[in-house]
Amino acid sequence: MENQEKEVFRDSIGTVTEEGKRAWIFPKKPSGRYYEARKVVSYVLLAILLISPFIKINGNQFMMFNVLERRFNIFALPFWPQDFHLFVISMIIGVVFVTLFTVVFGRIFCGWICPQTIFMEMVFRRIEYWIDGDRGAQIRLSKQAWNAEKIRKRLTKWFVFFVISFLIANVFLAYLIGSDTLMRYITDGPLNHVSTLISLLIFTAVFFFVFAWFREQVCIIACPYGRLQGVLLDNKSIVVAYDHKRGEKTKGRKKFRKNENRDELGYGDCIDCSQCVNVCPTGIDIRNGTQLECVNCTACIDACDEIMEKVNLPKGLIRYASENNIEKKERFRFTPRMKGYTAVLGILTAVLVGMMFLRNEVEATILRLPGQLYEHKGESIISNVYTYKLINKTVTDIEDVHIELMEPEGSVKLVSGENFVVPQQGMSQGSLFIEIDKAFLDDDKTRLKLGVYSGDELIETTTTNFLGPRNYR
Repeated sequence: MENQEKEVFRDSIGTVTEEGKRAWIFPKKPSGRYYEARKVVSYVLLAILLISPFIKINGNQFMMFNVLERRFNIFALPFWPQDFHLFVISMIIGVVFVTLFTVVFGRIFCGWICPQTIFMEMVFRRIEYWIDGDRGAQIRLSKQAWNAEKIRKRLTKWFVFFVISFLIANVFLAYLIGSDTLMRYITDGPLNHVSTLISLLIFTAVFFFVFAWFREQVCIIACPYGRLQGVLLDNKSIVVAYDHKRGEKTKGRKKFRKNENRDELGYGDCIDCSQCVNVCPTGIDIRNGTQLECVNCTACIDACDEIMEKVNLPKGLIRYASENNIEKKERFRFTPRMKGYTAVLGILTAVLVGMMFLRNEVEATILRLPGQLYEHKGESIISNVYTYKLINKTVTDIEDVHIELMEPEGSVKLVSGENFVVPQQGMSQGSLFIEIDKAFLDDDKTRLKLGVYSGDELIETTTTNFLGPRNYR
C-alpha cells in the first residue's frame, strides 16, 4: 500500500487535483550556473526567431513559410512546390536529429531550445516575477481577495502579456506571408486588410491563452514529444536525474541538523528541503525519477547545488546522468542504437546536400496539350502542340528567353512568336508548336530533349514525348 501511494504520481498529472480542477503552479525563481547558461542560449535563439523574417540575403527572406502561396524560404534558399521533396527531406532530417538528441540527452530540446519553454520561462515568467513577485508572493496574491492591489497587478500583467503576444503574432505572420507584405499592410492601415487583421488578432489570442493560462499544460498535455520519451529513452540516456543511491542510502532522507554525521546514521545526502520541487516549472518531484512532465530545464539542479553548498555537502545530487551511471557507475558510451540513428541522419543529410547541388534555379515543364493529335504539315513535317511553364526561383528577371529543340533535329515555334521574360520569383507559361521531319522519328512516340536559353546561355533542359504516325516507313 505504501509503495502504491509513492507511485501515484505515475498515474496522475501533477497540475490536476483529485477533483479534476487545475492545480496552479507557482515555481520559485531559478538561479544558478545552468539558469545563466540557459538565459544566454534563450536570448540568442529569441533574437534569431524575431529577426529571421526581416533578414534578406540576395533578395530572399531568410526564413519564410508561405503556406497559402506554397512558397518557402529556408536559410534564404527559396523552395517552390516543385521542390517539395527537398522540404520533406529537411523535415525528416529535423525529426531524426531530435530523435537522436533525445536518445542521447533525453528531453534537453524542451528545456533549452523549444520556443514554448523559452517564451514561457525567459519572457512571460520573468515578467510575472517582476510584477507579482517570487513564489511566496504569487501564492499570497492568488489567495488574496480582489482588492485594488490585486486588480492593478493582474491588469498590468495581462496588458503586458497581450502586448507581447501581439508582437509575437506579428512576427509569426511575417513568417507566413513575408515581411515585405506585412510591412505594406501596416503602412496601408489595418482597416484596408481586415481579413489579415482578424487573423492577427486570432494568433494574438492563441498566444495570450497559451502563455497566460495554459502554460506548462502545453508540455504536459498537448505536446506529443513528452510521450516519445517512453520509447526513445533507456537506461543509457543522459537526463536530469536524482542520484537516489547517494540521496537515500539505507534510511532515506532526513532534515539537516548541524554537527550530525549522516553517514554513520545511514541517512542520504538529500535533506528533504523540497527546493527542487518548488523551483520546477511543471510541478514535479524529480526524486521520483524520470517523468513525462520533466522538460530537463535544469532548475532543480541549480536549486539542489545551492542547498548542497550551504550544508557543506558535495554538489551533483541532481545532475545530468544516466540511470546506469547512477546505479552501476557506468560512463557514457555510444550505443548501437545511437550509431544507427547517426548513420540514418548522415545518409539523409548527404542526400539533401547532393539534391541541393543538383537543384536548378529555373524549373521547366513542357507537356503535350491533352486530347490533341499530331498534325501533318506538307509531305514530311509532323507537328505537335505543347504547353510550357517556366518557374524562376531567383530574385532577378530572366530576359530574352526562348526554347530550342536539342534532340532530334526540328524547330520550336512559340504561339506568341517572340522571346519572353520570366519574372523574378515568378512564372511564365504559354503554348508552342514543335515540328519535326518524320525521317527523324523512331516510332509513334519519340523522346525529345529541349533546351531553355536566356540569350545564348543554356539555363535549363527538359524532356517530353512527341506523337507521330505509326509505321510511316
